[in-house]
Amino acid sequence: MIRSASLLVRRFSQSSSSSRLANATKTWGSTTANSFVKGQAAFKSTLADEDDEDILASTEQATEADSTSTVVGAIDDDNPMESSSKTKQSMETFDRSKSGTASPWAVFDAWGAGSDEMVNSSLSDFDQTMLRPESVKIPLDEKEVEDIPDEKDILHAYDHLLQAKSSVHFGYPYNLMFDFTELTPFLKYSINNLGDPFVPSNYGVHSRQFEVSVIDFFANLWKMEPDSYWGYVTTSGTEGNLHGILLAREQFPDGILYTSQETHYSVFKAARYYRMECKSIPTLPMGEIDYDILQQAIQDNRDRPVILNVNIGTTVKGAVDNLDRILRMLKQLDIPRERFYIHCDGALFALMMPFVEFAPEVSFRKPIDSIAVSGHKMLGCPMPCGVALSRKEHVNKLEQHIDYLNSVDTTIMGSRNGQAALYLWYSLRKKGINGIKRDVVHCIDTARYLQDKLKENGLTSRLNDLSSTVVLERPMDEELIKRWQLACEEDIAHVVVMPNVTKYKIDMFVKELMECADKHGRIQPLRPDSPLTKLNTPW
Repeated sequence: MIRSASLLVRRFSQSSSSSRLANATKTWGSTTANSFVKGQAAFKSTLADEDDEDILASTEQATEADSTSTVVGAIDDDNPMESSSKTKQSMETFDRSKSGTASPWAVFDAWGAGSDEMVNSSLSDFDQTMLRPESVKIPLDEKEVEDIPDEKDILHAYDHLLQAKSSVHFGYPYNLMFDFTELTPFLKYSINNLGDPFVPSNYGVHSRQFEVSVIDFFANLWKMEPDSYWGYVTTSGTEGNLHGILLAREQFPDGILYTSQETHYSVFKAARYYRMECKSIPTLPMGEIDYDILQQAIQDNRDRPVILNVNIGTTVKGAVDNLDRILRMLKQLDIPRERFYIHCDGALFALMMPFVEFAPEVSFRKPIDSIAVSGHKMLGCPMPCGVALSRKEHVNKLEQHIDYLNSVDTTIMGSRNGQAALYLWYSLRKKGINGIKRDVVHCIDTARYLQDKLKENGLTSRLNDLSSTVVLERPMDEELIKRWQLACEEDIAHVVVMPNVTKYKIDMFVKELMECADKHGRIQPLRPDSPLTKLNTPW
């Protein structure tokens, strides 16, 4: 990083004006290089004294000694890499008055996503120039090459943009606290897991052993019996839903898909792709499916098999459909097991729920058939990815041998990103169960902190019991919405609290919300039954 920064300075001193040099030094040298080197030096200093295994062992012992507490592990809001002594201390004791970082033994923060330093950062004029369409255009002849900036200058500006945007990333469920530096050497390989993960093909540059390990982890997490499951690493939660609904359609070609109106759009996309009849069921104010309406809809179509999508955390409100209640309903309606298929969309919360104390169990010990989870959300990954898991007997109906691959076709995609499987494996190995627990506790506790701050300031907001998604009234200022990258639906917005969201950032966000309300006023319900109206009704 130091070398890159110094090269950039030398480059500009040779070919640019003094003002451009000053801008480049300010944005790249001071902001990126210094903070990165500071963190890396602390991390390396720590590892010089203790190896990874010793750190992991000591931390697990500290966690096990406190396993009776409601809070799995308290987490420090401060930068865990400020000094090697502070890092080692955080691995031995945990301050319960604070929460904020990823697993302390993993130090999953490559550049400072969990830091508060860049909340108010902005792009220099030079950076903005480097990222304009005319700067990033791809030339078609030599004359055009002479008129465009060097790629290094563009990429440095882009790096600063991503850091600035990532530091105020509130509206979408992505964990930005990760560091995959150790995996950089593998980017020089074209790792392709084409075909079935359990049936090797003739293509030898793959990561199947890591992919199967990831599948085994989730199968164990969701209580599947050995040799009863099948799964694969997907490109996203959407692909996992497409695969799960495809298995259901193959099982019941004449079945009806039932799902709530607040279901992720990918489920409705699957229904369109597969030409399935789909009934969109209204929801209760908190976002769960309306169980009475669902029961009546199934009763009215008793002659057709039931395909159910159960949301383990809805997109906007983070609502969890009550799986046990739905199963009781099917029993009351006398729908036999061989006449229904249940897919669970658990993009974000399927990985969180097993670590929330006293949460209802969602697992394959119950009569569910498939589940989809995203890898880049709770775990964190530089590329979108996910895991699809299902009962093996359903996949057998899809399987087709492909001579060209010397494998079988069971997945949505043919060529599949082997890097994603490697990155998920690395994240799971480095964090471990205790690391994921700590991230989950941080998200849940910090979401409550945000909810409390909004209440203190008189702003309308809601937080579901099993969620880290805080729903609030939509701000009247579009610039504020874009700055904090809020996801909005009509007259409401939401914040998804992830491991990189700190209390300091929340305080800044609430402060700007109040300034926005003072300047622009507060939004009123757009219609009698708008989302904001439901936000004001008891949950």
